[in-house]
Amino acid sequence: MSAKPEARAKPAAAERVKPGGIGSRLRAWREQHLYSLVSSLGRLAKRPFATGLTVGVMAIALALPLGLGLALGNIERFSGSVSESREIGVFLKADVDVAAAQALATRLGDRPDVAAVTVRTPDEGLAEFRAMSDLAGALDVLEDNPLPTVLIVQPTGDGDALAADLRALPEADIVQHDAVWRQRLSAWLAFGDRVVHVVAALLGLGVLLVVGNTVRLDIGARSEEIGVLQHLGATDAFVRRPFLYLGAWYGLAAGLLAGLVLWVAGLMLQGRLSALVASYGSEFALAGPGWRGSLALLAGAAAMGWLGAWLATGHHLRRTRPVDV
Repeated sequence: MSAKPEARAKPAAAERVKPGGIGSRLRAWREQHLYSLVSSLGRLAKRPFATGLTVGVMAIALALPLGLGLALGNIERFSGSVSESREIGVFLKADVDVAAAQALATRLGDRPDVAAVTVRTPDEGLAEFRAMSDLAGALDVLEDNPLPTVLIVQPTGDGDALAADLRALPEADIVQHDAVWRQRLSAWLAFGDRVVHVVAALLGLGVLLVVGNTVRLDIGARSEEIGVLQHLGATDAFVRRPFLYLGAWYGLAAGLLAGLVLWVAGLMLQGRLSALVASYGSEFALAGPGWRGSLALLAGAAAMGWLGAWLATGHHLRRTRPVDV
C-alpha cells in the first residue's frame, strides 16, 4: 500500500526538475545579462574615486586623437578645400582690350581641361582694390587705370599643363598659378591625417591596457569567488559576463567624458578663432563630430572597454580553469 503513494509522487518530482522550454531559457539568459549589467554598474558606483581616475585617463586617451582629427578637418575646411582650389590668374598685356579678352575667354572655355573662365575688367579690378586697400585715395591722382584685364581660369584637373599653355599665349603677360604651395599644404594635411591615425592607434592600445589592468585588479579581488564558481561548473561565459559589462561601462563613461572635453575645448577656442577670422573679413565656426560622430565615439569607446575586459578575463580563465583528474 505504501508503494503506490511513492510511485505517484515520482512524476511530481520529475516535473519539478524537468527543464523548461526555449521561452524559459531566454528569460533566464535575459535575467543573467540584466543582473550582470546592473551589478557591474553598482560596483563602479561603490568606488567613485578609482572609477573617476580610470575613466579620466581613458577619456584623455580618446579625446586626443579625436581632437586632432577634428582640428585637421577644420583646418582643411578653413583653407577652402585647398585641394579643389586651383584657379589660374592670367594677367593680359596692356594693349589687350576687353573685347579681345572676352574672345580669348570664349576660346579658352571650349578647352576640355577648362571648367570656367571669368573676365575681370580693369574697372572691376580697380573697384575691388579701392574696397580692399587703404590706399584708395592715392588712386585718384592717377590719370589712367594701371590695372590690366585678368582672366580667372578654373581648370578641371590640377591645372599644371593648362598653366604652361596659358603662359605661351601671346596675350598673356603674367600667369599666376600657385600650385607649389597648394601641393605642400595638401602634403602637410595628408601627413597630419597619418599622424592622427598613428596617435589614435597608440592611444587606443593604451585604453585597452588601462581597461584590462583595471578589470584584472577586480578579478584578483574576486578570485576566490571565481574559483568556487568554476568548481561548481560555471561556464567561462557566465564568469566573464559581469566583467565584460564592467569594461563596457568604463568605455561608455570615458566616451561621454571625452565628448564633454571636446565640447568645452571648442567653446574655449571659438571666441578667439572668430575674432581672428573676422580680422580677415570672413566668418568661420568650428565643426564638431556631429550626432553620428558622437554615437560612433560612444559605441567605439564601449567596444574598446568590452574588448579590454574580454582579454583580461580570458587570460585569467585560461590560468585558473579546473582540470579533471
